[in-house]
Amino acid sequence: MKLYIIRHGETSWNKQKKLQGQRDIMLNDAGIRLAELTGEGMKDIDFDLVISSPLIRAKQTAELVMAGRHLPMITDRRIIELSFGDWEGECVRDSKVLPADFIDKFYHDPYHCMRAPGGESFQDVLKRTEDFYQSLVQNKAYENATIFISTHGAAGRCLLANFYDDKEDIWRGGIPKNCSVCIVEVKDGVGTVLEKDKIFYDEAE
Repeated sequence: MKLYIIRHGETSWNKQKKLQGQRDIMLNDAGIRLAELTGEGMKDIDFDLVISSPLIRAKQTAELVMAGRHLPMITDRRIIELSFGDWEGECVRDSKVLPADFIDKFYHDPYHCMRAPGGESFQDVLKRTEDFYQSLVQNKAYENATIFISTHGAAGRCLLANFYDDKEDIWRGGIPKNCSVCIVEVKDGVGTVLEKDKIFYDEAE
């Protein structure tokens, strides 16, 4: 089994550094372009299935990257973005609401970051993305499948934790760029990261 795990294209809230969480924000023009370019860069990869977060920005990304392929797409809430609860829509640059220690922990120690009021912790997302991954591994129909997974920054990094011993180093070098792809090979139930944060578009475009 081979997994291509993508972070969705850019949205206006990404640009403004707002906490999106589970708010249903569409891609902006730049995000649409990134997804289209990524689709061109991945055109020679034979996919069997598409699985997306139910949020529109992830589904749009999957549809644009897979344009013209007519592949089945499943949505799965286990790979939806981390919920920021009452703090969704707050800007990390100049919020009067977000505690400074939350912002610091979010970027530098997310495993121990506080849960937003009405939201989720990173540990919650680690659990549900692990459940999602195990459901793929245990499905014999997917044993030799090449699967495109369209998800989000935090949720994608939590999903990636399944392939590392250290579960606490969630960002693994930083928040992934929009439309960056992690490629994982799974053999005999063991996943190995072949490439992390691969860009299929020219960043100069």
